[in-house]
Amino acid sequence: MTAGQGKIWLNGELLDPDRARVSVYDHGMLVGDGIFETVKVTNGEPFALTRHLRRLARSAAGLGLPEPDHDALAHGTLEVLAAAPKWPLARIRITYTSGVGPLGSDRGSTGPTVSIIAAEQKPFPATADVTVVPWPRNERGALSGLKTTSYAENALALAYAKERGGGEAIFGNLAGNLCEGTGSNIFVVRGGRLVTPPLPAGCLAGVTRALVLEWSGAEEEDLPLEDLYRAEEAFLTSTTRDVQPIRAVDGTVLPTAPGPVTTKVMEVFAARSAELMDP
Repeated sequence: MTAGQGKIWLNGELLDPDRARVSVYDHGMLVGDGIFETVKVTNGEPFALTRHLRRLARSAAGLGLPEPDHDALAHGTLEVLAAAPKWPLARIRITYTSGVGPLGSDRGSTGPTVSIIAAEQKPFPATADVTVVPWPRNERGALSGLKTTSYAENALALAYAKERGGGEAIFGNLAGNLCEGTGSNIFVVRGGRLVTPPLPAGCLAGVTRALVLEWSGAEEEDLPLEDLYRAEEAFLTSTTRDVQPIRAVDGTVLPTAPGPVTTKVMEVFAARSAELMDP
């Protein structure tokens, strides 16, 4: 990043990018011991910031980290946005690690490292082709459902998908059911019903996922991974893509993208999110 991209908030201080420095001993770097949130920004205003900060607190509790200061992070987010270019669409990244520590897995005692960064966000394509990866999510693991910085599995899966023409990778879980994408939740239309995997399936409690559930009448239900290939419609949800129809799964083209159910969800989500910036 350069100074032309605004400021970085680091441990309560607003800094030029070339002055924002994190120790090489930070456990976020050494062992991936941290959590994060990505917040969509439209015309300089963050969307659903309260929900994101609440989820950050839940992830911190799940990882055994001190509770983040909600008010300080909200204020820091607005400070970063005030100093950023006026992009029509942007993203805020809030990263919270356990801080400086030893070279092993033991944590240090210096306290967390917290940063807030803004960057321009390019729109996603109108539809997505997805690739199912051969590695299952562990829905019984210690990190299940937490938004941690331990993202190597996601990076590997997304690279696998892109090598095969996919724009997102889809995981099943150990039970053989549909789970989630690397940075998205997934919804499927089967028999006219709109369904998404429940949180015990191992998926992240996505902010956009929750809003779609509230605004669309979708249901949570375990789905065999094979049902994705037989879907009448399917779509991804995430903070930066909102609702993105799935065109094809491993080269199998779905009947329609977007179909009537997906189109309705997209319309409702666009209207409601325009009315309520912090729903």
